[in-house]
Amino acid sequence: MDCERLDTWLPRPALRTHHRHPADADPDGLWDAAREIRVCDVGALGRIVRWRIPGTPAGIAFDSLFRRYPFTVLEEGERHLVSGLAGRIWTLRRDYPRLDGPDDFRDWDARGTVRVLFAHWVEPGKDGEAWIVSEARVAPTDGIARLRLRALWAIVARFERLVGPQALRVAARRAEGS
Repeated sequence: MDCERLDTWLPRPALRTHHRHPADADPDGLWDAAREIRVCDVGALGRIVRWRIPGTPAGIAFDSLFRRYPFTVLEEGERHLVSGLAGRIWTLRRDYPRLDGPDDFRDWDARGTVRVLFAHWVEPGKDGEAWIVSEARVAPTDGIARLRLRALWAIVARFERLVGPQALRVAARRAEGS
């Protein structure tokens, strides 16, 4: 998995976050550890997820979360998972349409909404090391959605660097046996 491959899903996002974290572990072990991380294992990030997606169980693994509504799996492989959702992510209500697969995501263009891509993967490193990577991309469908996304990001950006990599650090520690 690489960022260029993600361009096939969202080539020119208005917003992109990217986090990487090393682990002294083999790639398969790191991916297995990452797939077991639960929403309740990541503090603030878990609370934000449960607030933004009402009804999310605290004990659900992120791997399962990214495979159920409001997400749809776009692509998966031996050590990667790409999921997406669409809607008005700035509202306080659960305003996400049901997407029935990759084609629905790719074709989504409802006015005043965005498409959001979440990609997670593991890359082999040097000397028995591996890297866990997480990238999110957001693409608005029109100018109104772009303005609303900018307003939302003005609030969220301060916290994203703190909470964004939380699950990656937990996965690395678990894969290392710490």
